[in-house]
Formats: sequence, C-alpha cells, structure tokens
Amino acid sequence: MSNADPRDELVEHLPALRAFAMSLTRNSATADDMVQDTLVKAWTNIEKFSAGTNMRAWLFTILRNTYYSNRRKAKREVADVDGVFTESLSQKPDHDGRLHMADFRVAFSKLPDEQREALILVGASGFSYEDAANTCGVAIGTIKSRVNRGRAKLAELMHLNEDEAMELTDDATMAVVSDRVNGAMR
Repeated sequence: MSNADPRDELVEHLPALRAFAMSLTRNSATADDMVQDTLVKAWTNIEKFSAGTNMRAWLFTILRNTYYSNRRKAKREVADVDGVFTESLSQKPDHDGRLHMADFRVAFSKLPDEQREALILVGASGFSYEDAANTCGVAIGTIKSRVNRGRAKLAELMHLNEDEAMELTDDATMAVVSDRVNGAMR
C-alpha cells in the first residue's frame, strides 16, 4: 500500500477538470473559477477521500456539484453590475417603529382605565360603539366620549398635533426611503 499524499495526484487531473468545466459552462473564465473552487474544496476535504479509490471521479463529482450549486444560487440573484438596482433599494429602519411603539405604550398606560378600555374595544378590537357600550354597560355617548378624550390625551402625551400624521420615521429617513432629496425626486 502506498503512503503517497493524495494531494500530489490533484495536478494530474487539471486538464480533464478544465475540459469538463468548459463543457458545462461554455465560458473559459467561469470554467477556470470552477476548477479553482473544485481544487480548493478537494484540498480542504482531502481527508474525506478514500485512498485507493478513483481521484478523478471524486474531483469530477465535486466540480459537477459546484456547477449545479452555482446555478441554483444564480437563479436567486439579480444581476446589477452597475449598481442601478441597488441604489433604488431602501427600507425604513425597524428601530423607529419599535421606539415609537414604546412611546405609545408609555402614553397609553397613563390614560385612565375607562379610556384605555374604550380605545381597546373600539380602536384595537374593532367593536362598534354600540357593542363597546353594551360590553361596558354604559351609554353609546359615554363610549364615544371616552374614545374621543382618550385619543386626544394620547396625542397630547405623544406631542402630536391634530393635523400631524402619526409617522414612524423622521423626515430625513423618509427622504431616503422615498428617494427624495429636499422634496424633489432624484
């Protein structure tokens, strides 16, 4: 039995590997990259190769698997060589919403129990004023009043004006997200 290092045999199979890669890709640069990837994988996983078995078949299997893995990966990727598509992507930061929700929870907890209850029933749970009034055992006008006062108090506690939208993001972030600079489209 030979004690030769199987790594020494890798070089012998380079021409056949490149020819196989060329037949799969039809592109010399891509074929060279695949052969290189195959050799790196084989080198780093040489302990998985069983001495005395067919090195060429093992290398061809690695190359073939690499080719199909790259094909599957390419289907999920978008070609954006010039970065045009990437420049148009933006997303509102998640932390703004969490901070705004934390402020809302603090303000909501400061409301009287009756106003919180009315807002939860009518606002969050979607009850009609009549159903909310029946649930609480009060008149419809009382529920309407509690909801109105609760909303006004929330706006006051959260420092919102009547005409101000409850936006979760500041103007600078919105400019980035909406692709606007100083009110004008880029």
